[in-house]
Amino acid sequence: MATRALPGRPVWREAAAAALATGGAAGAEAPGRPGPLRDETLGVVSVPSQWRGAQGSRGVTKSCQTVSIATAEASAQTRKHADAQVQTEPPVPVGAPPGSRHDGPGLTAFLRRVEAMVIRELNKNWQSHAFDGFEVNWTEPQQTVTCLHTLGYPPAQGQGLHVTSVSWNSTGSVVACAYGRLDDGDWSTLKSFVCAWNLDRRGLNPRQPSAVVEVPSAVMCLAFHPTQPSHIAGGLYSGEVLVWDMSRPEDPLLWRTGLTDDTHTDPVYQVVWLPEPRHSHRFRVLSVATDGKVLLWQVTGPGQLQLTEGFALVVQQLPRNTKLKKPHRGETEVGTTAVAFSSFDPSLFVLGTEGGFPLKCSLAVEEVALTRMPSSVCLRAPAQFAFSPHGGPVYSVSCSPFHRNLFLSAGTDGHVHLYSMLQAQPLTSLQLSHKYLFAVRWSPVRPLVFAAASGEGDVQLFDLQKSSQKPTVSIKQTQDESPVYCLEFNCQQTQLLAAGDAKGTVKVWQLSTEFTEQGPSETEGLEQLAAEVAT
Repeated sequence: MATRALPGRPVWREAAAAALATGGAAGAEAPGRPGPLRDETLGVVSVPSQWRGAQGSRGVTKSCQTVSIATAEASAQTRKHADAQVQTEPPVPVGAPPGSRHDGPGLTAFLRRVEAMVIRELNKNWQSHAFDGFEVNWTEPQQTVTCLHTLGYPPAQGQGLHVTSVSWNSTGSVVACAYGRLDDGDWSTLKSFVCAWNLDRRGLNPRQPSAVVEVPSAVMCLAFHPTQPSHIAGGLYSGEVLVWDMSRPEDPLLWRTGLTDDTHTDPVYQVVWLPEPRHSHRFRVLSVATDGKVLLWQVTGPGQLQLTEGFALVVQQLPRNTKLKKPHRGETEVGTTAVAFSSFDPSLFVLGTEGGFPLKCSLAVEEVALTRMPSSVCLRAPAQFAFSPHGGPVYSVSCSPFHRNLFLSAGTDGHVHLYSMLQAQPLTSLQLSHKYLFAVRWSPVRPLVFAAASGEGDVQLFDLQKSSQKPTVSIKQTQDESPVYCLEFNCQQTQLLAAGDAKGTVKVWQLSTEFTEQGPSETEGLEQLAAEVAT
């Protein structure tokens, strides 16, 4: 029987199956039968895949590319290159000094002949006052008065607020102004501002102050601390006295008096920093107001100003030479509007009053004031001498920094009076305006120069060495004749003068050289002027 290989099965397996089926032994040979099983190698059959070919024909080739990367090459080179070297001079050998070539006996005889003459001329020069007060100034002379800056704070100007006070800090680089109102009205709850500009800062924006403090009542006066450049004291319409740190914009308030029985009951018109008698590096704040009180405040705790001394002006205790109108029934206090301290006696000061008369006062008085005003300290009566009055309230007083007996006053009668502490009548009376005069200040560097702010929009500069009757220069601060309410000389940068007006503007004026350089014998001229007053 023929054996046929089945598909998928090996041939040798088919042959073996057939032999077993016939009962023969695998290894036996029999006549007429096939031999033993052997491995056989057949040809390779290759069947190509039709499916893979069909899929490959439908394949799609794709590619992608990222956005092209920008590249650049750069190089740097210094602008300048320089080589430098230093060499000391070659040492000179020290040898014997050359022999003297002059005639010894002849030189000695000459010196003896001229000795008396040279000594006489040297004594003459030593006694001469030709160069007294002369200081070398290497800055370029300034021939005219020019406006360097026009400063303002738009939110305050938009409310119609006035610049009521200006002050320079101890370095002379920062000017601050108070915004409030000086016309009639109740401004105790009027939101106002204290603004400061650093004039040395690069990119100064005249419409954007370096520091701004919002205040819940109109600010009437300011005074920077004498040694702390960022500390400034202010008096409010509500009667409070506050001290701010302008370097802390988030929380500037340092100390305040609060509203107590000790606080002023009327607007505070001026504040002054005074050194403590026993500790000159510590300072107190003195305030004056139209309630007739002069108060001294001291820092005693966190955030608190405490009253340490107080004075009161009472009609019955004024000097006998004071000519007063009969006060209304029940009114005994005399309102104070301005104060100035002597540069020579720390206890001596001058007060300006609503009654128009300046008063010479002292911190060292012992007399108790006859007043019923409540106070935690004993109020004393400071007035010692009264001067001839103005025709209206005195708005400003200024003591001379060069003479112990001279001071200026300005009032609503448009006059500036020059007084001596030694007599009641003024040395001279100058009518500078047909309206009010709001401020007057002595120059810190020129003994015979002062400035005044008028209600007609002018800043007037006087040089008494040139004329005692008319201003040397009259500066137009406002074009619409709005009043100029305040002005201050810069004691550090003496060529600068700041003035504030009713338009809410502070102008910084650069003075000409004639107002900043002291002339020869100017101090002697001031002494002569004071001596004429005293005779």
